[in-house]
Amino acid sequence: MDRMIYTALNALAVNRDSQVTQAQNLANQMVPGFRRDLPNEGETFFLNLEGSTAPKAFNLEKGQASFSSQLGMLNRTDEELDVAIADQGYFYVQPEQGDPALSRRGDLRRDIDGTLKNGAGDAMLGPDLAPIQLPEYRNIRITDIGEIFIEPLDAANGEAVLAGVLATVVPAEDLKLTKGLDGQIRPVEGALPPPDQRAEVLQGTLEGSNVNPVEELLSSMEMQRQFELGMRMVMTARDIDEGGARVLQAPEG
Repeated sequence: MDRMIYTALNALAVNRDSQVTQAQNLANQMVPGFRRDLPNEGETFFLNLEGSTAPKAFNLEKGQASFSSQLGMLNRTDEELDVAIADQGYFYVQPEQGDPALSRRGDLRRDIDGTLKNGAGDAMLGPDLAPIQLPEYRNIRITDIGEIFIEPLDAANGEAVLAGVLATVVPAEDLKLTKGLDGQIRPVEGALPPPDQRAEVLQGTLEGSNVNPVEELLSSMEMQRQFELGMRMVMTARDIDEGGARVLQAPEG
């Protein structure tokens, strides 16, 4: 009977984690470049207790949390500081806290101190992995390899200068990436790969998230049904256990 209860509780724990992941995805469906989180893999661990004939089953998380690398919708905005990566690849960012990371988010802005940042407040990095600083300018043009040309306010009209380069990389296929607790993308092991500028950068375009809200809602409804079934299983196991205890109870007198 214990095994039945532990099995049901194990299923409820997996269900809970899946619902948290789906809620996270739905909450970020409008965030540019957001990568849909995937449920973490798990495995069952059986614990044999001394004096027990039936092992207890527990759910254990296995491996790192993963995310979908499917491309989001590319939307033309014609905003000069909106950029997107056309296919595979990532930008380099420096979050306000933590180590440098990879990102697909391209809604950029020039901060008051001249630092180029994305909509999350992460500083965009150059090939030397230093934050990109932009002086005030009249016009800005970003090339397909991430070069940033500007017309400074103190320069003659039409005089463009190279002010920085958006560092990009197309990671090797065997490089495993994961999202940390801060939501940032980094390798599972080791440091970030060096920039290679192989990603194609599109100016005036913004990539949406790759979350499909209809799929997430349908999956959430299915998870809710599974949760209700799991709770019924727990209640049934309890009723059977209590009934068996009453049958085995010694009669009074």
